Amino acid sequence: MSIKNKAMHQGMKLMSDPRVMKLMQDERFMKAMMAAMSVPGRVSTAAQEQSDRFAKVMALATEQEVRDLRRTVRSLEEQLTELQKEVARLRADDHR
Repeated sequence: MSIKNKAMHQGMKLMSDPRVMKLMQDERFMKAMMAAMSVPGRVSTAAQEQSDRFAKVMALATEQEVRDLRRTVRSLEEQLTELQKEVARLRADDHR
């Protein structure tokens, strides 16, 4: 049995326990659980914001800025290829 299956099995067993079911009905407990579950997202967001601030202060490009630049370069390369084909086609037409 895989770890995922074991965890699912144990989770289902735990959820069927009457003590856990009673705890799940407690509004305060559920609010605390929701707050605890949101912590990783908030930490990640805060870390990303700090990282972006640091990059700005140090005049560094962020990962998103590099991705955007790569996308722009790729687009410009495609446009250049199309223009080169068009120039070649026009030159071929002129020589006829």
